[in-house]
Amino acid sequence: MPDTLNKVLIIGGGAAGMMAAIAAAEAGAPVTLLERNEKVGRKLNITGKGRCNLTNDCTAQEALAQVPCNSRFLFSSFSRFDCRAAMDFFQRHGLALKTERGSRVFPVSDSAYDVTDTLQHTMQKHHVQIIHDRALQLLFAENGAVCGAAGEKNRYFGTCVILATGGVSYPATGSTGDGYAMAAQAGHTIIAPKASLISLVCSDDCCGRMQGLSLRNVALTVKNQKGKTIYTDFGEMLFTDKGVSGPIILSASAHCRNYEKETYRLWIDLKPALDEKQLDARILRDLEAQQNKDIVNVLAGLLPRSMIPVMLERTKIPAHTKAHSVTRQQRRALLETMKHFSLTVVGPGPIEQAIVTSGGVKTSEIDPATMASKKAPGLYFAGELIDVDAYTGGFNLQIAWATGHVAGVAAAMACQNL
Repeated sequence: MPDTLNKVLIIGGGAAGMMAAIAAAEAGAPVTLLERNEKVGRKLNITGKGRCNLTNDCTAQEALAQVPCNSRFLFSSFSRFDCRAAMDFFQRHGLALKTERGSRVFPVSDSAYDVTDTLQHTMQKHHVQIIHDRALQLLFAENGAVCGAAGEKNRYFGTCVILATGGVSYPATGSTGDGYAMAAQAGHTIIAPKASLISLVCSDDCCGRMQGLSLRNVALTVKNQKGKTIYTDFGEMLFTDKGVSGPIILSASAHCRNYEKETYRLWIDLKPALDEKQLDARILRDLEAQQNKDIVNVLAGLLPRSMIPVMLERTKIPAHTKAHSVTRQQRRALLETMKHFSLTVVGPGPIEQAIVTSGGVKTSEIDPATMASKKAPGLYFAGELIDVDAYTGGFNLQIAWATGHVAGVAAAMACQNL
């Protein structure tokens, strides 16, 4: 076997892998990073619509509250490398940051490429060797310790190996689930991957009829089959051919996690700035001002044009009813539907289109203080490959930074102690 003394081998050149490489190098270990793509950070470059919401300006405790699955596992890594530490890291390495609504942190340039460039330049500064090859399986020493990986082109060795290959969302960026197979090879349990932060598929055919319609400044409430509210939000959404998408829908999807046992309904308030009394007065005013017009034309002042036929269908008001003929009951039906426009969710969109993968390597099989495998000596994990995921707001990238940093430091220390 080639000399692997003090060497850390990292598989995956995404957010977690690059952070792990930098942390290990800064801790004094020689580092080799394997990346299957021609360039590192392909998925990172498309996050936040290319703007990259890289973390959140909040405390570790506040960040952990945004992790619905296995948040306790992250307590140690978030304590060691919290959101402010991530901000300090990027600013220290020359990236100017800004904080926007919801304490979301972005590069001042609004360019995700600048985040990737900062990481890449820092790796170069610390002499991280980047090799472009796809790792296919782990290599094991005679004592059972992980000592490297076999790629398509060659074999690579390291005293410690960090798996940071991501999940299975956006496979075109290289996230094709390779890490799951390698983790399983080392004896790890893989929690079945599911889509999170994804569009929602609805049973209502009206979605396809309104495909492409974007609604702004609407209020969303998500309820389970018992009528319990599990999520609320305010902002923008979009109708698709099979359901709904957009910022508030993606956030809501992270709360809809149990389609096998639960049914979810979306309730959309199209006029959240108006209470029922104010909206009723507005509808009445429009009807009186245009009393000789058909209701289908009167509603153009209240609703997007493509939504009007759906609204009339749901309220059972004929399209050519004259405004002066609209009854109090029909007016009430309009108000109720505008304030409580409902859709039934039947499942998430394709996992390949998910921003984040939920599921992955079982957390109880990983040491939370070091990200070291409890199954195979010399193996560490970082990022989306682990069964942890968070809501929107920069928290998923914070998981990548924190677990990557902890894994990198721990692997470097382990190398030096051998």
